[in-house]
Amino acid sequence: MQLYNKMSAEQRRNLILEAGEKRLTLSFYQYHHIRNPRFFRDKLFLDWNELNVLGRTYVAKEGINAQISVPSANFDALREKLSEVTFLDGIRLNVAIEQDNLSFLKLKIKVRDKIVADGLDDSTFDVTDSGIHVDARTFNELSEDPDTIIVDMRNHYESEVGHFEGAITPDVDTFRESLPIIATELDDFKENKNVVMYCTGGIRCEKASAYFKHRGFKKVYQLDGGIIEYTRRAKEEGLDLKFKGKNFVFDERRAERITEDIISVCHQCGETCDDHTNCANASCHLLFIQCPSCAEAYHGACSEECSTVVQLPVEDQKVLRKGKVAGKEQFSKGRSSVLRYKNPKTEAVAPYNT
Repeated sequence: MQLYNKMSAEQRRNLILEAGEKRLTLSFYQYHHIRNPRFFRDKLFLDWNELNVLGRTYVAKEGINAQISVPSANFDALREKLSEVTFLDGIRLNVAIEQDNLSFLKLKIKVRDKIVADGLDDSTFDVTDSGIHVDARTFNELSEDPDTIIVDMRNHYESEVGHFEGAITPDVDTFRESLPIIATELDDFKENKNVVMYCTGGIRCEKASAYFKHRGFKKVYQLDGGIIEYTRRAKEEGLDLKFKGKNFVFDERRAERITEDIISVCHQCGETCDDHTNCANASCHLLFIQCPSCAEAYHGACSEECSTVVQLPVEDQKVLRKGKVAGKEQFSKGRSSVLRYKNPKTEAVAPYNT
């Protein structure tokens, strides 16, 4: 019985290209109290492997978080399989704005302590007691209310390339950092302001809204389905797109273009740009923004040092990497002393102006 992926990413890539079938990239999540995450995880793998589902999914006692792709021909079969699970029956599947058959190359389903790491250790905190869900139209209406504070629950490298107009965008590396910072900064407004949160697909602001309610905030809202569903609904209904730029995504695409606005710059030269890449030096792999000119000049690397390395023969690069643990910088996305045009991290979110 196969319960784990046994094919390399390159092998899977070749199979997808040879098959020539259209795949759909989608995501969903659900907070729910799961008694036996390991058993649930194995069942999902068996069901999804038969349907040629690929992607990254986390299962925990608090629920499920899935980012996957599936052959279009198997989409309905996947929905049927999900409907067999009581708390997933009828769940909305957020279909990506931009599709790419190679968005995922492996099926990974992992059991975690939490589906979204929050750094909280509070037995009285109920993640299922979330805020009021609002659709695209209501979100736009709330955004025009002077008593509304819009909060981006994503990380700095996500909001850097795209965010909602007027939103607070904390300069944080992780979701767990943002919760206490935002709660502290907005504590004076917990009684009288509309606090509206958003993220990529809804999972982070769902937990955040429950946390804010737990902290005593009275008017807590979250954008239903996140940026993905907002964009779909706004375009269908002809609403003004309040989101500007790109929506960062955690797969091979790296981002979806929402509007033509480019709100960020190349981290190496400062020219207008919003294309993320990973440093071509496998020992670095730093995620950063790089324009085409710098990509050519630095050979896809983040610095002169890494550029020198990537121009060496592959075998020589392997020798340099041997026995070395990858540096912390590659995990601190978009933060490195070699990036001249990336603002340094600040310790707090910018104060809300009344």
